[in-house]
Amino acid sequence: MTFIDGYFTFIVFIFGACLGSFLNVCIYRIPAELSVVKPRSRCPKCLTNLAWNDNIPILGWIFLRGKCRYCKTPIAARYPSVELLTAILFVLVWLRFPYDALLAPYWLMIFGLVLGTFVDIDEMWLPDRTTIGGMITGGILSFFIPSMHGVEGHLEGLIYSLIGMGCGFGMFWGISILGRLILKKDAMGFGDVKLMGALGAYLGWESVIFITFVSSLLGAVIGVSFIAMGKRELQSKIPFGPYIALAAVIWVLGGSGLWDLYLNWVTGAAGY
Repeated sequence: MTFIDGYFTFIVFIFGACLGSFLNVCIYRIPAELSVVKPRSRCPKCLTNLAWNDNIPILGWIFLRGKCRYCKTPIAARYPSVELLTAILFVLVWLRFPYDALLAPYWLMIFGLVLGTFVDIDEMWLPDRTTIGGMITGGILSFFIPSMHGVEGHLEGLIYSLIGMGCGFGMFWGISILGRLILKKDAMGFGDVKLMGALGAYLGWESVIFITFVSSLLGAVIGVSFIAMGKRELQSKIPFGPYIALAAVIWVLGGSGLWDLYLNWVTGAAGY
């Protein structure tokens, strides 16, 4: 890595951490139906506005020793964790696609996935800003950046995005209906259906198959592990959005290459 590459990697890390700080605001305020712009950041306990140096991503929490400067109420470690997670994901995408037009759409997608993941963990639902917003921005960006789908024509990029959206939405909608018929109750939230439509719009129809398989595998393994450790009961609800988000990130960071290897192996084995 050259000095210039290292410099830009550092800038990307800072950029991701700053967006992670804003994500903390969104994760807290969107479920409460509060503005993410006003009022400025403040302690949720004593409601004192935070100084600019208290808001430095990651470092602010460390300098404050995890407590509010004014009322000494503990500040959850999740706040710097979200900032660090976002920064790391942004850097990983940068290292995967340096100086590439794909950076902007993938960073926007990851921003939405982090938002959706933590809201889903807290509230058991996915915000429309992530799901419906993802379907809209996925189509628009695919038109202007058709390389998102490996094509050159703008209209072709939009068509591929719409196909991916339809496949993602349709597949999970079918799974939800089938689950309801078999289990006699909702097996999947409609937010998950919309989220898969958004990911299909960004990543294409091939990603839908990969994300469906990997997210199901992750959900089964992690869910059974939680039950075994006594963290969950067998009949308790488990948010599925985080597993979908993790599978989507895996796809972006290299899963698409694994898919290509699999297709090459299948077609080669079949003699095509």
